Amino acid sequence: MLAVDGERGLLGRQHRFQPGMYSCLAGFVEPGETLEDAVRREILEESKLSVGRVTYHASQPWPFPSSLMIGCFAEALTEEIVPEEAGLEDARWFDRADLLPMLERRHPDGVFVPPPMAIAHHLIRAFATAG
Repeated sequence: MLAVDGERGLLGRQHRFQPGMYSCLAGFVEPGETLEDAVRREILEESKLSVGRVTYHASQPWPFPSSLMIGCFAEALTEEIVPEEAGLEDARWFDRADLLPMLERRHPDGVFVPPPMAIAHHLIRAFATAG
């Protein structure tokens, strides 16, 4: 899930990530929950950010049986981020101008995003190049 606010996208990093790597937020759909409601709930749980409109972008098989990753964009309704301490080491807004260098692993701060095999990479690239 990539929450967006104008020219910014919300990325987070888990403790287990490689140093410097940021990615989209992720979660699971609960039984009886729509995809849109799952995106809203998971983003709120992980970052305390409220989002409204959710749009589907792409899907990717997941290596677990009967699982599928679904990539969505979510329109941010608030700006303040409070990372969930149990799951996220950090979460912050990145401008589109930061995202292309992160995709190419040439950002001056050494931050980067997952490789092209990850759906998060494709969500970030689609957002970064749409502006």
